[in-house]
Amino acid sequence: MKYRKRPIIIEAEQWLFKDFVDGKKIEGVYVEANRTGEKDKIEFRAWVSTLQGAVPLYDGDWIISGLEGEKYPCNPKIFEQVYEKVEE
Repeated sequence: MKYRKRPIIIEAEQWLFKDFVDGKKIEGVYVEANRTGEKDKIEFRAWVSTLQGAVPLYDGDWIISGLEGEKYPCNPKIFEQVYEKVEE
């Protein structure tokens, strides 16, 4: 059997590391800074809190708000294939 996704309108916001550095915050996104073994080098990790727990978030991922307000990340390539912008 084959199935088609129902046409629903979603809310989504793209997460870019440079926006975080500039002070932009997105609800449900958490960033952790860790010092690496190299002098004065800090590594940042980001994740989004989902219904299944914390999921890694990568630069450029889209954060989608589900039907119940839950959040989950989506790879930019997949996002472009599945979703199109709705003009309001």
